[in-house]
Amino acid sequence: MAMLILLVFLIIFAVLGTPLAFAIGASCLTYIQKFAPNFMQMLPQRVWGGTFSFIMVAMPLFMLAGELMNKGGITQRIVDFSMYLVRPFHGGLGEVNVIGSMIFGGISGSSVADTSALGSIEIPAMENAGYPSRLTAGVTVASSTMGMIIPPSVPMIVYAMVSGESVGKMFIAALVPGIAIGITQLIMIYAISVKHGYHPKPTPFDAKDFWHTMLFGLPAVLMPIVIIVFVGLGICTASESAGIAVLYSLIIGFLFYKELTWKDVIDSLKTTLISSSSIMIIIGFTTIFTWLLTMANVPTTIAAFFVNLHFPTWGYAVMFDILILFIGTFIDVSPAILLLTPILLPVMKQVGIGGLQFGAMMITGLAIGLVTPPVGMCLNACTKINHMPVMEIFKGALPFIICNIIVLVAISIFPILTTWLPTIISY
Repeated sequence: MAMLILLVFLIIFAVLGTPLAFAIGASCLTYIQKFAPNFMQMLPQRVWGGTFSFIMVAMPLFMLAGELMNKGGITQRIVDFSMYLVRPFHGGLGEVNVIGSMIFGGISGSSVADTSALGSIEIPAMENAGYPSRLTAGVTVASSTMGMIIPPSVPMIVYAMVSGESVGKMFIAALVPGIAIGITQLIMIYAISVKHGYHPKPTPFDAKDFWHTMLFGLPAVLMPIVIIVFVGLGICTASESAGIAVLYSLIIGFLFYKELTWKDVIDSLKTTLISSSSIMIIIGFTTIFTWLLTMANVPTTIAAFFVNLHFPTWGYAVMFDILILFIGTFIDVSPAILLLTPILLPVMKQVGIGGLQFGAMMITGLAIGLVTPPVGMCLNACTKINHMPVMEIFKGALPFIICNIIVLVAISIFPILTTWLPTIISY
């Protein structure tokens, strides 16, 4: 009953419009003051302990690397590089949009950053090429979901901290889902483009332009590959690789592209400080929330309930998919990971779903929530670019969201899709 009251307090504060971090903190504070006043002196220690983690050093550093690459002239070069990749298949800007998101996702680690940076270039270009506005916006936001799946990924770092899984193995486990989403979305946009004649007519091949574009696009492609290899093989930790990513971004921006300025660096530091601080505050207060749940044996009780249902493993997996898709429409990614992982991970392990598979399922499922109302962070970012209503963008994204759901179900039913590669590559 006491835990029910804690959850009721959380819902009340959230409905009143309190920011989620403070809604969690206020509900915990109210609960402790009423039912466990002796715990009050432990609150500062618990908040600090939740954020004081070497793994979490990687989060702001990867976010900073993404900001620096955004401002260092990388976006247009990704688009140019992607255009040559799809050219042998007579692809158009629709396919470029998807491939650009796959590459950009491995740089920024953020789906919202993907929508904002690439969308500002790709949406006007696609509309000028004859693509309808709804389709243009839809494929932009849907392909951006790969930003938090293809490593490096900020949500994966958060999940690794909460679950105790290896960051390197999580990065590798998410490769198959991320690439599979990209391939299925490529097939979808190719079919739509062929049906409606959106593909451009073939143009003469310019070898000089080709080699110039490939040369200047390679630094963008190599960065995520280097990070995955370094972390996966144990050459360095996730936090150390994040530092390498920042240094790499500075070198590329200042010396190679020569478009990064010190003002851009300062602006990137400010943006990273604000973004990472908000996540850290949520992590700190969520630590108290999960601690109270553990003290009341809530995870154990929930695990016993689900185990007694006697479903097959795939049945539990599909049930979890439905739950995460529902929650993702109302709660942003990082808070959802922090709230749900301590409760559901023990349940999933008892029914035969490992931590790597569970993490890949959770992040793939929550990514879909970024393009579904009412929260839909990518939808909101896109509407600022093209000023379309959120529901119109969502309708354009629906065919591609189906691609995401197909991949989510596949990795839920077939664990080998997320567990095989880490056993081959990881140290």
